[in-house]
Amino acid sequence: MLLRSCRVRETHRIFISSSRKFEMAPPILSLALPSETGRVLSIQSHTVQGYVGNKSAVFPLQLLGYDVDPVNSVQFSNHTGYPTFKGQVLNGHQLWELMEGLQANDLLYYTHLLTGYIGSVSFLNTVLEVVKKLRSINPKLTYVCDPVLGDEGKLYVPTELVAVYREKVVPVASMLTPNQFEAEQLTGFRIVSEHDGREACNKLHAAGPAKVVITSINIDGHLLLIGSHEKEKGQSPDQFKIVIPRIPAYFTVRIL
Repeated sequence: MLLRSCRVRETHRIFISSSRKFEMAPPILSLALPSETGRVLSIQSHTVQGYVGNKSAVFPLQLLGYDVDPVNSVQFSNHTGYPTFKGQVLNGHQLWELMEGLQANDLLYYTHLLTGYIGSVSFLNTVLEVVKKLRSINPKLTYVCDPVLGDEGKLYVPTELVAVYREKVVPVASMLTPNQFEAEQLTGFRIVSEHDGREACNKLHAAGPAKVVITSINIDGHLLLIGSHEKEKGQSPDQFKIVIPRIPAYFTVRIL
């Protein structure tokens, strides 16, 4: 009888303990399931067909071990290089609502922020508020900015975005990944040689980011990538180049 009484008390204790566990708030995801590499908030475009923006970034980052939370700045049927496209555009208010939802559940801790195509000044200004909010939670946040403005001498975003990137975004970015045309837009410096590409990196370092990769520079039909890392502010950066084989083709194909 004494043994049964002890068992009843023990069962009751376990039940109470289990009940308390269920009553507790769920653990914060970013702390309960930490990634060895980090957690990324990726604000980029998305297309149903093709691979651009989040469609091309999320999976490779996951393969590298990152936890990635994508926010689609636009959701289009296909990218805008085709004759037509359909879809939806996220506005700044909607982006901030998503951030509020994450914060309400203690899910706004990130080690990295990645941004790509942004189609309006209002949305870009909200992204700047997101940067500020994320850094208030994690001051060591790394902000990787792909300043998608255009290519081959043509803008495919509103002209007023260039000034916002140059004056507000570049100074707060940790890393910048423009192409040749975008680097020229952000620096006001014409790039016609490898030396010019390296100098453009220096100008961007002076404006803010410690790391710069100019992803493609076309010089006399040859493609170069130039990377630059300014480890200490004001010191000469470590720079490198990669020669990229050029394939003479146009890669947007309209299926009839």
